[in-house]
Amino acid sequence: MTDFEGAVKRSDTAPVTSKASKPRAATGGDNIVDLLRDLVNQGTQLADQQLSLIKAEVRESASDIKAAIGGLLGAAVVGIAGLGVLLMGLAYLLAGAIDDLGLATVIVGAVTLLLAFILYRSAASKMAAAHLAPERTQRTLQRTPEVIRGEN
Repeated sequence: MTDFEGAVKRSDTAPVTSKASKPRAATGGDNIVDLLRDLVNQGTQLADQQLSLIKAEVRESASDIKAAIGGLLGAAVVGIAGLGVLLMGLAYLLAGAIDDLGLATVIVGAVTLLLAFILYRSAASKMAAAHLAPERTQRTLQRTPEVIRGEN
């Protein structure tokens, strides 16, 4: 007889149970204590998963914002240089038409500042309307019963 056969034939040792395989009650179903333990364990696991989801959503939003800010800064640097050259050219063209370089420069500068103010107000209103809350987590928490969340 091999060790395997001896292990199979032995019935005098108690079976080893783990948390994954819980012993059943004599009626064949879970008793109330086991059901409550399972409910508490599942509630804890759900809370841990919700917390992980919140963290992931916040990280994702932060990464998107960082990438957008980097792109905006790069565009701003290049755009400012190009805009300076363009405005200088417009001032010289306007000066050729009105024969006054100083007045042409003031007109081009005023129009540019007005355009910058309009763009600023538009961007500020969009930034105020930005919604950075973890929406998926909020929807899930609204569907989750209060008992599982620990709110009696």
